Amino acid sequence: MSKSFRGTYTVMITPFDARGAVDLAATGDFVDWQIRSGIHGLVPLGSTGEFLSLTDDERSAVAQTVIDSAAGRVPVLVGTGAESTDDVIRYSREAEAMGADGVMIIPPFYSTPTEDELFEHFRRIGEAISIPIMIYNNPATANVDLTPQIVERLSRIDTVSYIKESTMDVTRIRDILELCGERMTVFGGIMGFESFLAGAEGWVAVGSNIMPGEMADIFTLCADRRDIEGARAVYKRVLPVIRLVGGHRYVSASKAALAAMGRNVGDPRPPRLPLPGNEIPAMREALRKAGAELASVPA
Repeated sequence: MSKSFRGTYTVMITPFDARGAVDLAATGDFVDWQIRSGIHGLVPLGSTGEFLSLTDDERSAVAQTVIDSAAGRVPVLVGTGAESTDDVIRYSREAEAMGADGVMIIPPFYSTPTEDELFEHFRRIGEAISIPIMIYNNPATANVDLTPQIVERLSRIDTVSYIKESTMDVTRIRDILELCGERMTVFGGIMGFESFLAGAEGWVAVGSNIMPGEMADIFTLCADRRDIEGARAVYKRVLPVIRLVGGHRYVSASKAALAAMGRNVGDPRPPRLPLPGNEIPAMREALRKAGAELASVPA
C-alpha cells in the first residue's frame, strides 16, 4: 500500500461491552462497516478512542484488531501519544511491527515542552521508526501549540511528513504549506470542508464515526472531482452531526449516536459520562436532519 495518505480518516471510537471491557469483535465489525461505507483511512487510539483510559495491553489489542480487520484495504495510522518520549517510541515501534501504515502523535500534554524539547522528542521518535509520523496539533488538549514555524522545523525530520491541524484557524494550513512545501501534508482536524478549500489533503474526522460515507464524499467532491458546490451541499447536510460531536462530549455523543443507529459500542470510560438523557432528543434530531439512518427502537 502506498504511504501517501489523503482523504477522510476516522479517528475511531473504542467499543466497550456491557461490562466496560474492550470489545474486539465490535471493533472489527466497526472497521469493516467504516471501510464498506467508503472511508479513506482509520486512526485508532486517538482522543476519541479514549487512549488515555486504556491499559497498554488494551491499546495493543485494539491496534492489532484494527490493522488486521482493515487488512490493507485502507491505511491505518495508530495513535501512539504519551507524556514520555520513551513510551511514545515503544508504542510506535509496536505499531510498526504490527503492520501500521503510520502513527499519529500528539505532543506531551502535561509538561508543556519548549520548541527545542519538542524537536528532540519528535527527532528521537522519528529515528526509532521507519513509517510516517502525523503530528497532531490540538492546543486545547495538549497545552502546546505547534505553530507553523515549529511545524516547519519538525518537517525537517525525515519521518515527520503529516500534520493533523486542529485549531479553528484555517490560515494555519496556508502558512504550513508555504513554509514546508512538499515536506508536509496537512490534514484538517476540526474543520474538513474549510480545510480542503485551504489546501489540506485530508481530514481526521470525529463525525465520520457516525456518517463515514458522507464525510468521505466531502473530500472526494472537493479534492478529486473539484465539485465545490456539491461538497458544500453534503457539508451543509451533515453539519448537525459535525456540530454534535464538536464539543467536549465528542466521545459520549459519538457513542450515543451510534447506539441510536443500532450500533451499540458501549459507554465511555470514567471520568467521561454517557450522554445525559435530556440531550438524547436533540442528538436524535441532529442525526435525522443529517440523514443518518436511525434504528427503529430509540436508544
